[in-house]
This record gives sequence, structure tokens and C-alpha cells, in this order.
Amino acid sequence: MATHLFCDGVQRRDFLRVGALTGMGIGMGLSRFLAMGKEGAVNPSAKAKAGILIRLVGGPSHMDSFDLKPDAPETHRGEFKETATNVPGMRICEHMPKLAKCADKYVILRGVSHTLAAHNLGTLYMMTGNRPVPSLRYPTYGAVMSREKGSSPEMPAFVAIPNQGDYPTGYLGVEYGPFDTGAAPRAGVRMEVRGLALRNGVTLEDVDRRQNLIKKYDQAFGEFAKEDKVLSGMDEFSSKAYAMMRSTKAREAFDLSRESEAVVNLFDKQDFSQSCLLATRLVEAGVRFVTLNLGGWDTHNGNFPSLKTRLLPQLDAGLSGLLLALHAKGLLDSTAVLVTGEFGRTPKINQRAGRDHYPRAMFCVMAGGGMKGGQVIGASDAKGEGPKDKAITPDDVAASYFNALGVDYAKEYNTPTGRPVMIVRNGNVIPQLF
Repeated sequence: MATHLFCDGVQRRDFLRVGALTGMGIGMGLSRFLAMGKEGAVNPSAKAKAGILIRLVGGPSHMDSFDLKPDAPETHRGEFKETATNVPGMRICEHMPKLAKCADKYVILRGVSHTLAAHNLGTLYMMTGNRPVPSLRYPTYGAVMSREKGSSPEMPAFVAIPNQGDYPTGYLGVEYGPFDTGAAPRAGVRMEVRGLALRNGVTLEDVDRRQNLIKKYDQAFGEFAKEDKVLSGMDEFSSKAYAMMRSTKAREAFDLSRESEAVVNLFDKQDFSQSCLLATRLVEAGVRFVTLNLGGWDTHNGNFPSLKTRLLPQLDAGLSGLLLALHAKGLLDSTAVLVTGEFGRTPKINQRAGRDHYPRAMFCVMAGGGMKGGQVIGASDAKGEGPKDKAITPDDVAASYFNALGVDYAKEYNTPTGRPVMIVRNGNVIPQLF
């Protein structure tokens, strides 16, 4: 999403930057989507250096995945059976056999609960750890990590595969937003990310000439350019895009063909698995935060065939591969992983053999970042209708996730109007995780 549009007051200098890139066939991937946050203060006690968020878009059924209720009434329990994992007493759905074999690598949170049954509001809550309010837009996990941790000169701080969608950086501003890849990688095919591949005969010398032109234009603005926040933001933006275009490291990070055969074999050939593989490479190359999407979980109709034949196998292959690949690369302890939808689904099966929106009970999966794998924290009641005892809130999940990432979740930022706001207002770290 563009920082400026012509009819919304685009600066002439901004247009020169955009035109200098798009006119060369380089594309809008870097100039439009890439954001470079300033180097943040890195907490010396940080357990993780990077994070990966997997969004199960649509709201997955807790009752048919990580929180089955085999003793519930037939109207609730569903068609699937539990299967044992490699952790005694920890059981998940039979259609996730690969995740069953690596359950020691992750934690299941059950009895996660809130009250927002709309997709957009539930997503905003689960991606920020703050209940949405009309008066303020809170920053997503990736935006906070981009601000707090910064990035290397050659890599973006925050990447979304294939995109972040309409979920904002909030009051932090677009400079902390993600670089959207625009597409999912494909197995056995070299990925050409917008902005990294030079096409139509364009050479690096052409890029250098255009960059020199921009520098001369910058000099003409003098001190005015330094003082103007929009222009100075574009300076960082363009410099990062330029550095990545010239960077062999950046291009190689997005090239799955360079991965070892042993790691490639941990994944299947589907888009989600290949996106998970790419996420491990990006973290390895220095990206601070990666967001992945796996959609299709809005199963009001035909819940069971959709889960059995498509959704659960995709999640099983991709997430197990991601955890095992991070472990094989020695990155699991330094990478905090969070898997979540926007809510769960109704425990009672509807008349269309589906389940409807249900925020009162859902699950999250967490891994890495110093969190203790191989455990279940929290519980839902006998019918999966709500927390059995104390609820785990999205705020608690966020506080715990930021804790694993080495970010002080109680830190205050100032909004553009000067209002002080905590990163997470109401959450507390879940002590059993650590």
C-alpha cells in the first residue's frame, strides 16, 4: 500500500523515487511495501532474535484440531479421533500425524477466550494483543518488532508472505510495515520477488545511475529534506530498497533452490509448506519478523471434509516442517513462533455439517524463543464451550509472545498526537511457558 497517492498530496520528490524504480521494470515491491525501521534498543535478555506468526485465516475449529472432546455429546464432538503424540498424555487430531511426532517442540494453549466474533475485529485483537477500539489503531506484532529490533542493512525487518492484508502498523506508521512478497514461493521454482529481480535488460549500473540522480535531487532540497519527516522517511525507504537490490544476500535468502536437500525434504510441495520453508531462510538471513497466511478455515459448511482433505494436512506438513527446520538450523530457541486464528468455532455442529464463529474458546500454538515445548497450558470445559477455569486472553498471549521476543510489552510509545500507549495494555505473561 502506497505511502502517498498523487491526489492525496504526493510530493514531487516522492514521485521521482517511485518513478525511478517502476520505470526501470524493477516493480513496486520495494518502493511501495518495504519499510525500514530505525534501530531499536535490543533487550539484552532477549531469548529470541526473530519471530514467525502463522495466521489461520477464517478461524479454525479448536474441537477438530488441538482440543478434541471425545467424550462430548455427539452433537459436539465431531468426526475425528485423537491421536497420541511423542509427549505422554498430549493428544491432538488424527489428521496431523507429523505434528504428533514433534509435539515436544511446541506448546498448545487451550481455553484462549475473547468476545469478538467478527473476522476483522478478532484478527485485529489476535495480531496486536489489544482489544480494538474506534479511537486508536494498535500496531501488529511485526510492526513492533520492526521498530524495536530494526534490521540489517541488506534485509527488511518485517516480511509478509504473501501479504499482510489490511491489518495496519497502527499509530507507529507505515515505515514499520512489512515487505509483502506478493506471492507464495513454489517448490522447485526460483522465486522472483518484486523489486529484487532486474528485468527487461536492466543492469545494476542502471540502478546506480538512477540512485545518483535521486541523490542530486536530495541535495537540492538541503536542510528542508532533513527536517521534513515524510521526506526523511522516504530517504530511509529508498536507501533500503537500493541496498537490497544490490545485495546478493537478499536475493539468495528468497531463493529456495539454495536450501539443503535435508531441509527441503522436511516439507511437502504445497504453497503453505514452501512459505514455511522460506520463513526459515528469511530468519536465518536476519529478517526480524515473518507473517504467513493459511486461509480457508471459515468452515460454516462441510467442516469435516475441508479439514480432513485440505486444511489439517497443509497445516501438519508446513508447521511440522517449520519447527523441524528451525531446530535443524539451530534457530528454534532464537525464533519465537505463534500460530493463531481470529477465534474458534462453535462446539455444537450446525445443520450444514459445519461450525460457526466462536470466540469464547479457541487455541493457539507457540514454540521456540525459550518457551518450554511438549506441554498443554489451559483447558476448555467438557464440551469445548469456554475456558474450564481461568481464561487465557489474547492480551496474555501477546504479553507472553513479546516476552519470548525480548520486547518489553509494558513499554510505552507515543502516538502522533502525543498520547502514551503501552504496547500491550492488559496482558500478563503466562508463567508456565517459561
